[in-house]
Amino acid sequence: VAQVLKSCRAYSSGVTAAILLSDLFQSWTEQRKSLTAKTKVEVTSLLNTRSKRRRLPRTVTIDSIHEKNFLSPKSVLEAVVIDVFVLPGTNIYMLTLGDMWSTSTIDLYLHRRYYNYIGQHCILKKGREVVLTGCCLRTAVVEGSGHARILPTEYMVILLDEEQDEDAMLLAAQFCTYSFSSMMEEKSRNDVVYSFYARIEKIETLEPFGCTERKQIVLVDNDDEKIKFILWGEQVSLANLFSVGSMLALDSPYISNFAHNNHEEPQELCLEYGSATQVYLVPIAQHEEQVGCNILVLLFSAVLLTKT
Repeated sequence: VAQVLKSCRAYSSGVTAAILLSDLFQSWTEQRKSLTAKTKVEVTSLLNTRSKRRRLPRTVTIDSIHEKNFLSPKSVLEAVVIDVFVLPGTNIYMLTLGDMWSTSTIDLYLHRRYYNYIGQHCILKKGREVVLTGCCLRTAVVEGSGHARILPTEYMVILLDEEQDEDAMLLAAQFCTYSFSSMMEEKSRNDVVYSFYARIEKIETLEPFGCTERKQIVLVDNDDEKIKFILWGEQVSLANLFSVGSMLALDSPYISNFAHNNHEEPQELCLEYGSATQVYLVPIAQHEEQVGCNILVLLFSAVLLTKT
């Protein structure tokens, strides 16, 4: 209201709808920039207090996106949510994202499959870390809008931290009921909403099924049962967000039968990334990776000593 009155006083000879919209948009953009500057220090502090993890391959920074005015769909963005807001005049949710390597931020049009995860008591909010891929950039088309935005992507994974009470309660309440062996064999198995929590053992490229690319993520649950999480076509880019040793929480995966190639009948059960599937990840911390490497070095040294 204040901005409308200000515009009316500035254009005493008459103000048009176009002038009002232009002034309101400019004012909104300036407020967004101010909010970004104020929250950047807070987000950097938040990231620095958490367990360090290895940077994923193909990761790009937000600064580099702005510098090149380009974002490849195969690139990976590791980010933290700075703000969640509704685009003025619409019902479209936006996320303002920052990362630990950049001084700038970028806005993302949120894909509607993630709308249920927004709200005061929901998981997708300020301070939440996410990784995403399959992104395309929408460059600024309105003069003075100031920045480009990322178009919606279906391939976003929400990161969880088992040391945070909220995340630990989510994992305990939602992902500890079922194991892989508890899946029903009959046709009605997809009528049950399953949620699984398992360690990533392998990430492998499969033989194409016809002309369709495939990747499989081999998962191991707490009962040492294994199952394959199969990605098809454009979904294979989702594998770029995972790393061996990390824990994967799958909510509502589609349950199917797996065929190794075009000539085999599907037999064993597998999981797929369905339209209702949500993926959470508990990344393996860098110090855990280092401990694993040290153990391997000690074992290798012991083998060499026994041979000498």
